[in-house]
Amino acid sequence: MAKAPAKAAGKKKAFRKKEKKNIPVGIVYIAASFNNTMVSITDLEGNLVAQSSAGARGFKGSRKGTPFAAQQAASEAARKAQEAGMTSCEVRVKGPGGGRESAIRAIHNTGIRVNIIRDTTPIPHNGCRPPKRRRV
Repeated sequence: MAKAPAKAAGKKKAFRKKEKKNIPVGIVYIAASFNNTMVSITDLEGNLVAQSSAGARGFKGSRKGTPFAAQQAASEAARKAQEAGMTSCEVRVKGPGGGRESAIRAIHNTGIRVNIIRDTTPIPHNGCRPPKRRRV
């Protein structure tokens, strides 16, 4: 059996340089539940720029719901967004978790200016229909 011809040693594969995004303004979505905190950073159209969560940072179990874990997740996502050129943002917080304030502080401390903080937690107006009255 004949062997396949070897590639030329001096020739390198040409890669196209990845285009660096420049997104000066974005929206930061913080979903803070009791069990985890997820941070997503998008541009104004809604295209994802960076994301992180307490679980992705290596926290497990009940430690994922702590403010410290939320701070770590938010700072990592903000650092990725800053590399993409983000300088200011609007923050939208959803959920009752403990990591709400600490995540916002972490974003501010990375150097991204926070313009607006908006709470988008869903609030029931009349709630669910109650169960039927119990007959004994």
